[in-house]
Amino acid sequence: MGDISKDINSSFKDNRSKALINILYTANWISAKQNTFFAQFGLSPQQYNILRILRGADKPLTMQTVKSRMIERAPNATRLTDKLCAKNLIERIPSKTDRRVVQVAITISGQQLLKDISEDFNDDWLKNITQKEASQLSDLLDKLR
Repeated sequence: MGDISKDINSSFKDNRSKALINILYTANWISAKQNTFFAQFGLSPQQYNILRILRGADKPLTMQTVKSRMIERAPNATRLTDKLCAKNLIERIPSKTDRRVVQVAITISGQQLLKDISEDFNDDWLKNITQKEASQLSDLLDKLR
C-alpha cells in the first residue's frame, strides 16, 4: 500500500496539507496510467472523453456542449476534435440555420473504437479499495469541491 510521505520523501505540517498533496500526486499517477493505456489506441484521455460524450449524447452536439461535459475542460477541445476528425472517429456537421455553429458527431469508426476499448480498464487501478471505500472517497471528493 502506498504512503505519500514515503513516495515523495516528505513530511507535512498537517493532515489537510498531506491530503492535498496526495490528491495532486494521485491525479498525476492516474493521468500517467491513462496516457499509457490510451496510447495503444492512438488516443489521449481527453479524446477518449470526447468520444464517450458523443456516443452518450446519441445526437450531434455543439463544441460548447462537448466542452461543458468534459472531465478535464480542455481549452484545446477544437484541436482535439480536429485530430479525431482526421482519424475519421468524429465528423463535423455545419448548422443549416447558422453558419457559425458547427456540431460534432461520433462516426461508426469512432463507435467501433469505443467497443474495442475495455469498459473496465480502470478496475485494475482501483483494485485496492472496496466498493464502500470507493463510495466514501467519491463523497469526500464531492465535499471537497
